[in-house]
Amino acid sequence: MPAIETVAIIGSGNMGSGIAQKSAQEKFKVQMVDREEKWVKRGQEIISDLLDQALERRIFSDKQIDSIKSRIEGVVGTENINPNTDLVIEAVFEDFEIKKEVFAILDGVCNQNTILASNTSSLSVNDLAKATNRPERFVGLHFFYHPAKNRLIEIIPAETTSEETLLAVEAYCKAMGKVVIVCKDRPGFVVNRFFVPWLNEACILLEEGVASTAQIDSIACDAFDIGMGPFALMNLTGPSIALHATDYLADQLNTPRYKGASNLREMVANNKAWEIDNNTKYSESVRKIVEKRLLGQVFAVASQIVDEEICSKEDVDRGAKVGLRWNKGPFELANKIGINTAYEISKEYCELANLKIPNLLKTQKESSKPFDFSYVDVIISKDIATVRLNRPEAMNALNVDLVNELGQKIDDLNDRDDINAIILEGAGKAFVAGADVKFFVDKIKQNSFKEIYDFTAYGHEVLSKLENSSKVTIALTTGLTLGGGLELALACDYRIGTNKTQMRFPETNIGIYPGLGGTQRTVKICGVEVARYAVLAGNFLNAETANAFGLITHLVDQNYITKTINEIVVGGKPNNKFRHQPIDFENKNVVFAKKFYSDDNIKLILDGNQPKDIQGIDENMMLRQMKSISYTAPIALEIAADLLEIANSKDISLSDGLSQELSNLERIFSTNDALEGLSSLIEGRRPSYTNS
Repeated sequence: MPAIETVAIIGSGNMGSGIAQKSAQEKFKVQMVDREEKWVKRGQEIISDLLDQALERRIFSDKQIDSIKSRIEGVVGTENINPNTDLVIEAVFEDFEIKKEVFAILDGVCNQNTILASNTSSLSVNDLAKATNRPERFVGLHFFYHPAKNRLIEIIPAETTSEETLLAVEAYCKAMGKVVIVCKDRPGFVVNRFFVPWLNEACILLEEGVASTAQIDSIACDAFDIGMGPFALMNLTGPSIALHATDYLADQLNTPRYKGASNLREMVANNKAWEIDNNTKYSESVRKIVEKRLLGQVFAVASQIVDEEICSKEDVDRGAKVGLRWNKGPFELANKIGINTAYEISKEYCELANLKIPNLLKTQKESSKPFDFSYVDVIISKDIATVRLNRPEAMNALNVDLVNELGQKIDDLNDRDDINAIILEGAGKAFVAGADVKFFVDKIKQNSFKEIYDFTAYGHEVLSKLENSSKVTIALTTGLTLGGGLELALACDYRIGTNKTQMRFPETNIGIYPGLGGTQRTVKICGVEVARYAVLAGNFLNAETANAFGLITHLVDQNYITKTINEIVVGGKPNNKFRHQPIDFENKNVVFAKKFYSDDNIKLILDGNQPKDIQGIDENMMLRQMKSISYTAPIALEIAADLLEIANSKDISLSDGLSQELSNLERIFSTNDALEGLSSLIEGRRPSYTNS
C-alpha cells in the first residue's frame, strides 16, 4: 500500500483543527471539512491563533507558518472532499449515530483505496467499522488534547482492519511525530481506562470528606510526581468531559464504582468549576488515605489492562508519561513504592470497587521482584528481523537497560540460521536521539567514572556485533538521528533515510566527544575533511547533506522503504563499507568541508582563527562555522580532532582507533566542562566553558 500523503479531517473544532494543523506542519496535504463556511473559518482562526503563538515563541518563522497554512484547504461539506484522499479522519461529536452518518457519506464519496478513521476516546471501534462499507480499511484513532502539541496517539484496529491499513496509519502517525500505542478495542482503550476512574476516585474522596480539593491535588502531585492534581486537571479540560467518560466506563465495564460521583454531577449540572483554595496542609493520616486510594486504583486498573492484553505494561507507562505528562508510569510507580505495598493497596481498592485483584499483581507479589521492562522489540517476517528500539517517550535514547537488551537481541539473531537481515528502527519520530545524558551527569556527580566506562565499552561491543554480523544490517534513519544513535547507525552495513532524516554529532557542544565510534567510522566512511565538518562543529545534517557525505547510503521516498530493504537484502553485504570519501563531490557542504576543513587549515581553525583566501566558498559559511566552533568545549574539541586524525591514519586499524576513543573517556569525563555541558543540555541553557 502506498504511504499516506493526503489527509482530510471531518470537523474543524479544537480537535479537528488541531489534527489538521499538525498534519500540515508535517508536510501532509490537508482538507479541513465542516458543514458550513463559518465553522471552517472558525477552524482556520483557531489554527492561525496557535501558529501566531508559535511565532512569538520562535518555534516557527513567518515563512514556515505561511507554508503550513498553504497546505490546509478549507472544504464545506463532507461530500465535497477529494475522492482520492489517502486518509480521512472523522473528528465530530462522540455520538455513534452522527459518526455513522459521516461514514455513510464518505463511503459514497471516497474511492476504494481511501482509509477511514474515527477520532474517538470511547466508542467501540469494532461497531464503527461495521457501520462502513470498508471495515478492512477502517481504524480507530485517539488523539490526545491538544493534538498539535500532545505527542501520544492510541491506534485501535478493529477486528476487521487489514494489516496493510494498520501499517499505513501507523506510518502516518509516526511521520506526525507521535508516540504510538497500538491497543485492543476495549472501553477506555489504555490511558482513559485508568485515568478517568482516577479523576472520579478523587471526587469520591472529596465527597466522603476525607480531604479538600486543594489537599487532594497536593497529595496527588506528590504521590504521582506530577504538576497538576485531578481537580485542577478537570477545571482545565471541563468537568463535563470527566463525567461523560466515567459514566461510559461504568456502563461498559459494569463497574458501579466508576459512576460519576454526585459532586461531579452537581458541578456539571450547575456549569461550575471546582473551587481550589491555597490551604494544602494536611495530616499524615489524611495523606495516607488519599495516596493509598489513588495509587491503588491506578495500579489495579493498569494491571487489568495488561491482564486483558489490551497493550503491554511498557505501553501503559508510556501512555501516562507522554499523554498525561506523568514523570513515571503506573508500573514504574509500583516499583518505586515496592511491589508488596503496591499489591496491598491495590487489593484494598479492588475490595472497595468490587473488582478481582488482577493476575499480574498476584504473580508479581508472589515473585517479590519489581516489574521489569522491555525496550527492544523483535519482529520476524520471513528471513528479515526488524529490531525496534521502543522508548519513544525518551526519543529512544540509549541507556544501560536498552543497550544491554539490544546486545542480547543481536546475539540471538546472529545465532539464527533462518535470518538473513537485521533491520534497526526507532519507535516514534526519532531513530535514536543520542545517549541518556542524565546517566552521565549522575555518574559524574557520584564520582563513578567506572560505570560510564563500562556502559560505553559494552556499547562498543554491541556495535561490533552489528558490524561483524554475517547478516545484512540496515539502520532505518528516517527521523532524528543524533550522537550515539548516529554511531549505532554507522555500525550497520547500510543506512536508509527519507526527507525527514536529520543527523548530528552534538557532543563537542555539550563538553564531550563522540565515544561510540563516531570519530573513527565517520572518517572511514566519508573522509577526514567531511568528518571534521560533522564532528567538530556539531553541524546539523539534513537528508540531502547526509546522503552526499555517505552517512545515508540510500535516500528514498517514504513509499519505497520496504522495496529498498528488499533490494538491499538481495544484494547482500557491501563490498566496501569504508570508502574514505563522500558520495557527492558537487554538494555545496561537501565542497565547503573539503576546502575549509583541509589539513592546511585545521590548526588555524582549532586555534580559533579563520582561514584566509579560500577560493570558491561563501564567506558567510566560514563565519557561521567559526561561530559554531566557538560554542564548543575546548578540551572536547581538541580530543575529537586528535581522534579524527587517528582514524585518518593508514597505520591504525579501526579496532585500534576505537580503543583510543575508549582510552580518552576518563580524560574528558573528569573535566569541569563535561559536567557543565551535559548539565546545560538537561537544564535547557547555553553552557559556559572554562577549559578545565
